[in-house]
Amino acid sequence: MRSLCSLVLLLLWALQGFSQSESFEIRGDQFYKNGKPYRVFSGSIHYSRIPHQKWKERLHQARAMGLNTICTYVFWNFHEQKDGSFDFTGDRNLRKFIELAGEEGLNVIVRPGPYVCAEWDLGGFPARLLADKNMRLRCLDSPVYVEETEKYIRAVAAEITDLQISSEKPGPIIMFQVENEYGSYGNDHEYISYLEKLFKDVGFDVPFFTSDGPDAKNLHAGTSPTMLPIINFAEDPEKQFNKLAEYRANIPHMSGEWWVGWLTHWGEGNWKNQNEERQKKELKYMLENDKSFNMFMFHGGTNFGFWAGANHFKTYAADITSYDYGAPLTEGGNVTSEFLWMREMLSKYQNKGENRLPKIGAEPKAINIDSIALTKSALLFDQLPVQNMIKSKQTKTMEEIGQDFGFILYKTTLDSWLDGTMTLNEVHDYAWIYLDGKLIGEVNRNKSNWDIQLPDNLERGAELLILVEAMGRNNFGSQLFDSKGITNRVDFNYVFTQMNWEIYPLPMDYEYVSSLEYKKDIVVNNEPSFYRGEFELSEVGDTYLDLRAWGKGVVWVNGHNLGRYWNIGPQYDLYVPDCWLKEGKNEIIIFETSKSDVPKYISGVKTRVSLSKGEIDKNKLDSHNGNVN
Repeated sequence: MRSLCSLVLLLLWALQGFSQSESFEIRGDQFYKNGKPYRVFSGSIHYSRIPHQKWKERLHQARAMGLNTICTYVFWNFHEQKDGSFDFTGDRNLRKFIELAGEEGLNVIVRPGPYVCAEWDLGGFPARLLADKNMRLRCLDSPVYVEETEKYIRAVAAEITDLQISSEKPGPIIMFQVENEYGSYGNDHEYISYLEKLFKDVGFDVPFFTSDGPDAKNLHAGTSPTMLPIINFAEDPEKQFNKLAEYRANIPHMSGEWWVGWLTHWGEGNWKNQNEERQKKELKYMLENDKSFNMFMFHGGTNFGFWAGANHFKTYAADITSYDYGAPLTEGGNVTSEFLWMREMLSKYQNKGENRLPKIGAEPKAINIDSIALTKSALLFDQLPVQNMIKSKQTKTMEEIGQDFGFILYKTTLDSWLDGTMTLNEVHDYAWIYLDGKLIGEVNRNKSNWDIQLPDNLERGAELLILVEAMGRNNFGSQLFDSKGITNRVDFNYVFTQMNWEIYPLPMDYEYVSSLEYKKDIVVNNEPSFYRGEFELSEVGDTYLDLRAWGKGVVWVNGHNLGRYWNIGPQYDLYVPDCWLKEGKNEIIIFETSKSDVPKYISGVKTRVSLSKGEIDKNKLDSHNGNVN
C-alpha cells in the first residue's frame, strides 16, 4: 500500500512538472506555443540604444500596443570593448533586459549575429579585428575570425541559454537568429552551417531562423534547409510572401523585419519616415492572412556615444545619432498616432490568453532647461595627450594603434620645397588640415576628394596637423572592412610620400575630456575646442539639447556621451534621458570642431527641434486606454 501511494505521488509530481513545461516549435506552416497554434507579433527594441533605467517602461509600451514578442540584436562590440573581456552589466545587461521582457508578458527573439548590421558601427564587429590586414569577416577562411566568433558566441550563451522557453525553468526566449542578411553579402553555405552547429553546441535549442530579402537569390545564399527562412521588406507583403512560398513550401510565414520606418544619414534633407496609409494596409494584410511579423523598429532609441554606423554604396554616408526610425514609439519614448491605430488593430488579433492589453504607460516627463552658460574652455591642440603619442615613419590607422572610436591627430614637419597638391590617401572620414596653426582646408570622405592645395613658398619647418574624425564604420555591404584615420599615406603632387609622423590617439572618452584644464573664459579661436558649463536643476525630465547654433562635434552630460551633432542636419538636437540628469548641479562639455563663433550658452527643450511626429495628448491616451482591452 505504501509503495502504491509512493507511485501515485511520483506520478502526480511528474504530471505537475509536465504541465509546467513550455515549448515553442514549428509544425508545418504554423508556429506552436505550448502545443497551440501561435502568431508572433513582434517589435524590435535594441537594449544597447536605451539606458537600462528606461528598459521596463519601453517594454511595457510594447505589450500595451498589442505586441506579444520583442526582438533584439546583440552587439558583439558593445559587450567586448577590450580583447577577451566581456561586459554584461548596467546598460549591457542582456540577461536583465530579457527577464524584464518576460515580466511584461513578452516573448523574446534574440539576434546575436555575429554580424547584425542595424546601422551600428561595423555591423557589431569589434573594431580591433580590422588591425589584422589578413582578416576576412564573415568567412571561414580566416581562422582568427572563427576563433573570435566562437569566444563571443560562448560568452553570450553563458548569459542567456537558461532563459529559453525550453529550459527547466522556462524563460521568454522563443527563437534565435543565425547571422543576419547573409544572403545580401555572400553565398558560403558552409559558413551558415558552421554557425548553426556552433549555436547548437553552446546550448541553444529553440527554433533557429535566418532573415534575408525575399528574392530567391537572397534566400538561397543566406539560409539552409534545416532553418526557417523569414523575410525582410518595406512594402507589398502579399508579393513578398508569395516569393517566400515559391522558395520553400509548408513553412510559417514571418517577416523578420517589416520596415515601418527607415534609417537617416547626415546631410539628407528629411528624416526617413514611412507613410501611415501604407503601414495600415500592410499590417491589416498580415493580420488577416495568418502572417507573423517583427516590426523594425517598434522603438528605435539612440546611437549614443560613437556607436552610429554608416553605409557605403556609391559614396560614404554616416548615420545620424538619433535612431528614431519613424517608429510608433519615438526616440524619447512618446506614443504616436501610429502607436494608437496599431494598438486598435492588434487588439483584435491576440492569441488565446493574450486578449487583454495592459493600459498604455504614462508619457515620459519632459523639461525645458533655460540657457546653460558655458563659462570655461580648453583648446585641443594646447593639451594633446603627449604620454600616448606614437612615432611612426608613415601614418597608421586607428585600429593599428589600438583605438576604436573618436578622433586621431597626425603631426609632422614639412620641408620648404613641399608645395602644390597634398593628397590624403584616403581619409576616413572627415579631416581638418592646419598649417602653422592656420586652418587651410577640410576633407570630407563622402565627397571622395582627398586633395588640399598648399600655399606657395612654405617656410622650412612648417608644422602640419591633420585632425581626423571617425564618423562610423560601414555596417552593410561588401565594404565592411572600414578602417579609420588616414588609411594609406600622405602624398605631395601625387609622387612624394611624407615620412616621420607623431600620432595622437584621441578616443574622446570622458576620462580624457574631464581631465583637461579648462580656463575661465570662452576662447574665440579657429581651432577645435572644448566648452564646459554647469547648470542647476530643481527637477529632472527628458530634454533635447538645441544645437542649431553649433557646427560639428560631440556632447557629454554628466559624463555620458550623447553622440555627434552636425549642422548639415537633418538632426539638430541631442536627446538627454532624465536618468542621466540629477537634481542640483549638472555638467555639460561640448567639443566643437568647426565654428569659432560658438554661442556662450545652450538650452534644453521639451520637444525636439528637428522632428515632429504628432504628439498625443493625455486625454486621448486616457480615452484609448478605456476603449481597447
